[in-house]
Amino acid sequence: MRLLTPPERVYRWDRGWRAHSNGVQTEPINDEALEQGPVDLGEVAVTDAYELAAEIVIHAAAMPHYGDRSATPESVRAATENALLTADNRACSSMVIPVLGTGVAGLEFETGARVICTTIDAFEPTSLTEVRVIAYEDDAYETLERIAREIRGDSDAHRS
Repeated sequence: MRLLTPPERVYRWDRGWRAHSNGVQTEPINDEALEQGPVDLGEVAVTDAYELAAEIVIHAAAMPHYGDRSATPESVRAATENALLTADNRACSSMVIPVLGTGVAGLEFETGARVICTTIDAFEPTSLTEVRVIAYEDDAYETLERIAREIRGDSDAHRS
């Protein structure tokens, strides 16, 4: 089963986590995640979603909390695989994931997007049927959309 989201399901996430939460208090989520950490590189912590329109929040550790704190393709791949596996094992039917490791963790966006999309495409779920990859800016969205098409082998795609 190919899980890579079609381009019409690749979304822009223009304002980041706090804006996406639509005014919902995210402090309890952050506090609960911190109580579980630090988690090892590539691993995940799972918290309640509290007032968000979700059942759980999966916090994937793509950036080390030691050394130079830089993400690598390997750390992004491991964090993505573990996030997908965790969602699938908890019988989630869908999930939303950003391109991990490309913000303050320093991995080039195109590299991170390719790792995320390839990892999603290779994943063989039992319950997870839809994964939406998000981008914060128009340029990043366009890059993500192009990479998704390349990995899926699509020549024609529609934007949402």
